[in-house]
Amino acid sequence: MATGKLIVLAAFDRDDEGNLVPAFEPREMQSEDKAKLEAMALAPRHAGVVAWVRSADLALGDFGDPVILFQAGDIPAME
Repeated sequence: MATGKLIVLAAFDRDDEGNLVPAFEPREMQSEDKAKLEAMALAPRHAGVVAWVRSADLALGDFGDPVILFQAGDIPAME
């Protein structure tokens, strides 16, 4: 059974109308520490940055609730 963690880093900027838009495709990270460090480095350059982790059972396609590791600025609501 392929269970583990999904660790993701995402950043957002504002478009001409002021709406949040992804600055880049969400990045899967190898560790929680690396995700936090990279998010902190990106925070001054974007409207919002978030790094989060959730449990993942890849065999079943089941994912747990996201847990935020680092957040700065404005981000869209997490689903």
